[in-house]
Amino acid sequence: MYSFYFYLWLRWALRVSLCSIVLALVGALFVTVFIYIQQGLPTLRVEVYLALFDIMIFWFPLMWSLSLLVALFRSLKHIFNVEIKGYRLALLECSSKEELYDIGYGDIVKVWRKWFMVMIWLVACQILLGSVLVYMFTSYASVLEWLNIYFLFLFVLLSGYFSFILLGGRCKKVKLVKC
Repeated sequence: MYSFYFYLWLRWALRVSLCSIVLALVGALFVTVFIYIQQGLPTLRVEVYLALFDIMIFWFPLMWSLSLLVALFRSLKHIFNVEIKGYRLALLECSSKEELYDIGYGDIVKVWRKWFMVMIWLVACQILLGSVLVYMFTSYASVLEWLNIYFLFLFVLLSGYFSFILLGGRCKKVKLVKC
């Protein structure tokens, strides 16, 4: 059963990573093109290319922060539609204990809120643990000097694994079923 959670997590992590990075790149490219057009479409020289690249590099982490939320919401629907090693997560109706087979985004809002709060707490625990380890074993002056969007993304991916286990075992609207 734990191999089910591991393979589910791998599929989810790949999906969230690709979706969030592609959305962030598209968003940063859109902002860069918008700024380029606002500046009057200057002639493309080396300086202009470097400036546009710097603008895109500046906007990428900001867009990645926003696109990660979108990717997390979109990815939750797909974990209920996948069968791995003879198991799958089933979403149950509110009024009865019957399974939902046609799952829409409106059906997963309550589950997403619970799952997202579990992930927030797990990420916070990882940040605390990481801060203690960094403070004890490195020479960083500030406790959170090491924390950036890339570490946060890694923590979100790691907390996803444990949140699936908690979601399947503790949430009343989600049940692990054998196919």
